[in-house]
This record gives sequence, structure tokens and C-alpha cells, in this order.
Amino acid sequence: MQHYSVIIVGGGQAGLSISHYCQKYGLSHLVLEKKRVMNAWKDKRWDSFTLVTPNWQCLLPDHPYDGDDPHGFMDRQQIIEYLDRFAEKVNAPVLEQTEVLKVRHDGVKYWVHTTNGDFLADHVVVASGSYQQPIIPRLAERLPSSIQQMHSEQYKNAHQLREGSVLVVGSGQSGAQIAEDLHLAGKKVYLAVGEAPRCARFYRGKDVVDWLTEMKYYEMPVHEHPLREGVRDNTNHYVTGRDGGRDIDLRRFALEGMELFGKLLDGDGSQLQFSPTLKAALDSADATYNSINQRIDQYIAKNRVEAPPGAPYQSVWEPETERTALDLQAAGISDVIWCIGFRPDYQWLDVPVFNGKGYPTHERGVTGFPGLYFIGLPWLYTWGSGRFSGIDQDACYVVEQICARARTGQWKRSIGM
Repeated sequence: MQHYSVIIVGGGQAGLSISHYCQKYGLSHLVLEKKRVMNAWKDKRWDSFTLVTPNWQCLLPDHPYDGDDPHGFMDRQQIIEYLDRFAEKVNAPVLEQTEVLKVRHDGVKYWVHTTNGDFLADHVVVASGSYQQPIIPRLAERLPSSIQQMHSEQYKNAHQLREGSVLVVGSGQSGAQIAEDLHLAGKKVYLAVGEAPRCARFYRGKDVVDWLTEMKYYEMPVHEHPLREGVRDNTNHYVTGRDGGRDIDLRRFALEGMELFGKLLDGDGSQLQFSPTLKAALDSADATYNSINQRIDQYIAKNRVEAPPGAPYQSVWEPETERTALDLQAAGISDVIWCIGFRPDYQWLDVPVFNGKGYPTHERGVTGFPGLYFIGLPWLYTWGSGRFSGIDQDACYVVEQICARARTGQWKRSIGM
């Protein structure tokens, strides 16, 4: 049975970043990938997908953004090409089409059971992310069979949909951008709006990301954030990098004919019920938008930065009433797209490191169980941990912890001795 110092589960950018540093520090290792390297980017993004952060924030290990538009936003194909160049540069030892069935610890080492054989390891790094199981509510089972349903990870473009209207459920980054994509394609869109916040794309002469970088927000570690670890549960702000970048304003979409509802509550198959929360959701999203801009205003004033004037966002549309019911047939709904996120799936990991919600407990990716690590999770350490901008420092730190443990030979000691 083959034995490695480190086995990495997941062949995305996080897993290959760990491989990069394992090679740098001379650690024998193997990357196990269920499908193919960078699979999520190649198979689970819609055609018009773009980054929502500027290209210059792509800072993978020894592989910063290498194009000619640092303040632009790479589209899906450009992202894949960027990641393929990274994968070629790292040249990691990868077993593709290899699903990890179980990881267990025998008191000394890890046993990794896969569809492609079994392996032993002193250390295991989980780089499979937390977006594994698409969430589709049981309510979906009650919808008429005549309605086509899909999850956001299956959506590619408007041509997949049938003739008729479409209901998009969820207004986070995916839901808001997919709703926009369909709206621009001329589809009649009904959108169930959740509690996701939003932010400006540009404000006072610069991308908001540029301002927040200058303000050192992205350097803040999770333990210094006002919400502490609670920030990991936050929904991402909706904004887009499409067509050079712009705001996503659901109120403007409503002016243009998109129909907005509050959160989806229930349904009997032919009629759906929604909570009367649309106005509160829109107001809350705008309050976050204005709050971020206000912090930028304060920074500009305090540091006497020259910048164009700014102003708070003013509502361009208000719901006249809170509509709480939708007749699917009367509305001509032919498709429903579920954009309500994912849940983690770590059933294969037989090690006691999870909290009551099924999320791993860790500090900067280092768990309390010797030799087990995580990387690529939202706010693993900073805002950029789940993005291209923060993976480098996280991967370096995790591998340094592995090296420190290897030097002391801790993996040779039985747990509990």
C-alpha cells in the first residue's frame, strides 16, 4: 500500500496550491480528485459567468494574473485558461476520476479508501470546499411534472429553458446574476428575493474592491472581525463583473418588468406562497450598500484622498404591495431554477472535527485532530480564503504547520498516548 506524507482531497485551486508548497518543502504527496482538475470551474458555471472581483486579485502561488486587463473581470473561459496554466505550472501528482470513500485514523496514521485503491498518509488536507451538495427543497417534489427544474450549478444559458416564464428562487450572487442573465435574454423572470446584501461595483472613482483593499479590510483575520467565526455563515454580496462590471439593482429590474417576491415559503403544486418580506429585503440590501460606501467616504475624508464626490443610493422602485401568492399556470412558469446554495458533505471523513452544523472546527485550517487540515473554505482566515486572493497565504501556512509537525515526528505517536 502506497504511503505519503500528505494526501490532498480535491484538485481545485486550493488543492493544487497545497501541492505547490508540498513540492517547495519536499513533502511526498498525492492529490485525489473525484472528477478532473478544476472540475467545478469547468462544469458548474453558467456561460456568461465572470469573476466578481477584479483580475488583479487572482494571486495563486507564483501565478498572479498574467493578462492585460488587471482591473477587468475574467469570463468563464478566461478563468479556465488561467487555472489550466496554473495546473500546468504546478504539475501536481494527481489521480483524477478517484472518489474518496472514507478517511479514518488508526491512532498513528490515516487510511484513505478510494475508488482507485487505498493509501496511507501522515497528514490529510481537505481541499474539496464546502459547496458540495446542491440544496433543493422538498417543496420541489410537489411542483407539476410539466415544469422543468434545475439547480444553479446546472444552469448554462437561457436556451436550456422552455418557452414561458421562469422562477428563480434565491437572490445571492448566483441567483441575482442568473436572474439578470435571463432578464437580458428577454425571458419573463419571477424572482424570490432572500436576505443577501449587495454592494456597489464602483464608487467615487474606483472599484469598491480597490477601496476596501486600500482600507486593509481584506487583511482582517477572522478572529478580529466583529462577527468572529459567525462571518463564515454570511451570504455573499451580489454584484457583477459582467460587461466590465456594474451594480445589480433588483429594483431597476422590477421597473423593467421582472416580478419580485419575498422568500418562498410553501406551495401545493399549482400555487406558491411567499413571505411578505420583499420590501424589508430590498431595504436591507440597500442599507448594506450605503453602509459600505459610507465607510469609504469616512476613509477618504480621514486620509484626505482626492476622489470624485459620492452620494447614497436612492431607491428607484418600491413594491406597491407584498404579493404572497403566485399561480404557476397563470404566470406561465415553465422553469424553476433553485439558487439557494449548497451544503457541505463530509460523510466520508470519519474523524471527529465537526460542529453541530456539520462544519469543521479549525484555526486557520488546522483542526484539533493531529494531521488533519482544511483549505479553501470561506473565511478560513481572511475574506480571501475562499477566493483566488487568499489561498496562497493559507496554503503556505497549512504546509508550514505540516512541516513543523513532521519535524517533531508527532504523526508517529498514537493519539491519546
